[in-house]
Amino acid sequence: MTRDAPSDLFLILLSGDVTVTERLRRQIDGARVIAADRGMRHAGALGVTPELWVGDFDSADAHLQATWRTVERELHPAAKNATDGEIAVDAALRRGARSIVIAGPFGGARSDHAFSHLATGLALAEKGTEVMLTSGEEEAYPLIGAPLTLDLPAGSLFSVLAFTDVENLSIAGARYPLASHFAAFGDTRTISNVAEGPVTFSHAGGRAMVMARPFDRSGA
Repeated sequence: MTRDAPSDLFLILLSGDVTVTERLRRQIDGARVIAADRGMRHAGALGVTPELWVGDFDSADAHLQATWRTVERELHPAAKNATDGEIAVDAALRRGARSIVIAGPFGGARSDHAFSHLATGLALAEKGTEVMLTSGEEEAYPLIGAPLTLDLPAGSLFSVLAFTDVENLSIAGARYPLASHFAAFGDTRTISNVAEGPVTFSHAGGRAMVMARPFDRSGA
């Protein structure tokens, strides 16, 4: 991801699992941080101090709240019309975010939340915000509009999930390249490809999400 200034990059901490890697540390370097409820549990491991902590705090235990008691809080009722993650993203946008890294969006008991986070990423990209979702081991990038180039290690796995019909999908820099492929909604041809270095994606229309596993060489 690129940005004009560190203050434009925001890190959103969600409650899903996060594996701290040097790659992730580089990706969030200089970011301003907002935690959503129990997502605050990742702050210490990542070595960051959020400027804002939002949510209904139903999943943030007493120890976590005591540890981060000096962080500004924005309390919301449990009965609300948005998830804590969406509230955190909205707060970042109000504070000037142009690039957002959402950490901890996958896994856990709530697959509906994981899906909603992917949808949020697509919606942000459609409105012009650069966004990546990551667990540290898995990354997701919206493919909307302009071509996308990802710096993936050779031999690592990636997939393209078509959220709609995707027209003229092309993939370069992969073991299984594509040229002007029509990826219908639900098409599985674009699942489990292997990077041969930086991979470039382009398409002529539609919504898709690139799911990358930079440390997974199981397809090599």
